[in-house]
This record gives sequence, structure tokens and C-alpha cells, in this order.
Amino acid sequence: MPHPVVPDLAHTHARPVHWLLTATAMAAVVAAAGLLQPEAATATQKAPGKPPAEAPAAAPAPAPDPADAELPLDCGGLDSVITQRATGDLDGDRNPETVVAARCDAGSGTPPHGVYVIATGRDGTPRTVATLVDPARKNSVDELTVGDRTVTATLLGYSSPDVPSCCPDLRERAEWRWQDGKFVQSRAAEALGV
Repeated sequence: MPHPVVPDLAHTHARPVHWLLTATAMAAVVAAAGLLQPEAATATQKAPGKPPAEAPAAAPAPAPDPADAELPLDCGGLDSVITQRATGDLDGDRNPETVVAARCDAGSGTPPHGVYVIATGRDGTPRTVATLVDPARKNSVDELTVGDRTVTATLLGYSSPDVPSCCPDLRERAEWRWQDGKFVQSRAAEALGV
């Protein structure tokens, strides 16, 4: 017979089904707490009802300065001079390259140009990564542009060795585009009369 001052605690005996229900309920609470995390803390507050702003993309590096790059132009002791330059993102990495037309500073005559692509190396220094026109071709560059990931140049040249170097008699429009890790010259180079 139960003691009159002490209540009957028969209903407090834990059975295995009680432990199972308690464990299931606790697992559900822990899982719900894991799914319902608060937003990440930021230093600024967002306006109510508006989604958080995306982080701004890293700004592209400035175009490399050709004055700091070593051009593969052999001037035999003379200085070289950059006569034209153009910049643009040629390989799609969001960082611009610089394309230059350079020649030896001969003082007279029509020294041939070289056309070079300069990019910023991993260490931050400009370096020549491609020669589009070798000075050995004996061309002069009349116009140089970069646009739509394409380098375009108007090249002046000679139809024969008998043509005086002062007066090129051929004019050609050439284009190069970055493809498969290298610059490929367009097959449709346009010959123009001078």
C-alpha cells in the first residue's frame, strides 16, 4: 500500500519506447537547429527585404608598361623606339595586355618594325610573351589596334628588293587572335595597294 504523503509514481517508470521517442525528438531538434542557422555576420546592415549584395569582383591589373619590358629587338647598339601601342584583354583573363610596334631608332631611312605582345608576369613585371611581326620580315607598321580580343595591324612592305626602302609599295591588313594558347594569324589577310 502506498504511503499517503508520497504520490504514486508508477507512471514515471521509463520503458524502452519512452527512451526511443525522447532520442528521436532530440535528434529532430538538433537537425532543425543545424539547418536554421542565422545569416553570416557582416560589418554593414542590409536593408529589410533586400538580398545581400554580392562581393565586388577583383579589379583587373593595369596594362603592362612597355617601357619596363625587354623587347627582343636587336638594334646593334642603337636605342629602340616604340612607335605605336594598344591595350586590351587578348586572352580572356580580364587583365589587359599591351601590344607595341617598335623599331630601332636609326635616325634615317625606314627601319623595320617588330610587333610584340607584353603581359604582366606572375611576379608583376612586364614581359614579352609573343612576337607577331618579326623585324626580319622588313615590314613597317602603319596602324595598330586591339579590339574584340584581336590585334589588327596595317603592314607596309616591299614587292621586291629593288623597291627603295623609303617607299614601301605593299600594304597588308593582318589580324591575330588568341586561340588554343597561342596567337594565330587570320588566314584572310587583306592585301591593299599603296
